[in-house]
Amino acid sequence: TDRTLETREPRQPSASGRGTSESRRKRRKIAQNGFRQSGEEQVILQEISGQIQEKERGKNGLLRPEAPGCAGQEQYNTPKYRIIVRFSNRDICCQIAYAKVEGDQIVCAAYSHELPKYGICVGLTNYAAAYCTGLLLARRLLNKFGMDQVYEGQVEVTGDEFNVESIDGKPSAFTCYLDAGLARTTTGNKVFGALKGAVDGGLAIPHSLKRFPGYDTESKEFDAEVHRRHIMGMNVADYMSYLMEEDEDAYKKQFSRFIKSGVTPDTVEEMYKKAHAGIRANPVFEKKPLKDVKKKRWNRAKLSLAQRKDRVAQKKASFLRAQEQEEGDG
Repeated sequence: TDRTLETREPRQPSASGRGTSESRRKRRKIAQNGFRQSGEEQVILQEISGQIQEKERGKNGLLRPEAPGCAGQEQYNTPKYRIIVRFSNRDICCQIAYAKVEGDQIVCAAYSHELPKYGICVGLTNYAAAYCTGLLLARRLLNKFGMDQVYEGQVEVTGDEFNVESIDGKPSAFTCYLDAGLARTTTGNKVFGALKGAVDGGLAIPHSLKRFPGYDTESKEFDAEVHRRHIMGMNVADYMSYLMEEDEDAYKKQFSRFIKSGVTPDTVEEMYKKAHAGIRANPVFEKKPLKDVKKKRWNRAKLSLAQRKDRVAQKKASFLRAQEQEEGDG
């Protein structure tokens, strides 16, 4: 027998709209998510997705620390060195490092708390100290690789542009790239003081004059003398002289360590000149001698046989006395 196909009429959507395809999509989405997103949650998700998109495009600073360490794929196991400059409240850290799968490998490091060895006891986080720390790092690294006599860098501080070029027949100049981290790379930032010190010390670091103190964005001209004064700490000396004349109490409060160390506005430049010469003369890190620490043992000493017997006798005598006292009271 032949079966006739019954034609069914299309289902009409209800008045509430539950039968429409749009409502089904909404219910399916809610079932997958498990909850309805409130207006506040939607705003938060939009902000997070926006930050991620900006990071992928390189718009914000979240991807900046990763960018300098990315070497080309054609560079087979050739490390791409970078100079890492970080500032804390009381110290400056400069390192030469390269990236590996297991983490960064530090090749050389220098810190501003080493500067008292070269005669700089105060102002260990200013622009001049950053320059000295970068100079110390460069000379220490080249000394480690035996290149300190080949690439001496800029011995006389001028503040002007200087770039290290490789010498024919000699090892190529050590090239690295600045890693400023999350620091704001504005004109005159102390990060570029460390960079200038490393360049003058003999390292080849690509850079521009536009971020050094003394560059005028309007006229697009660079005044090397302004930069030299910052390197030699003369901007600090000028402010010291200004406070001495205008407000002596503020001077004593703000420059108390300078006064205690005997540093005056007239001796600031000479202090940094001696430090630069001392760093070039001996940049090697000297380890502190290990202290002979005598280990102390706090274990209780073992009692001898006579002491143990005497202890037992004392306990017996004490017990018998207590027992006799109880019998007498009873």
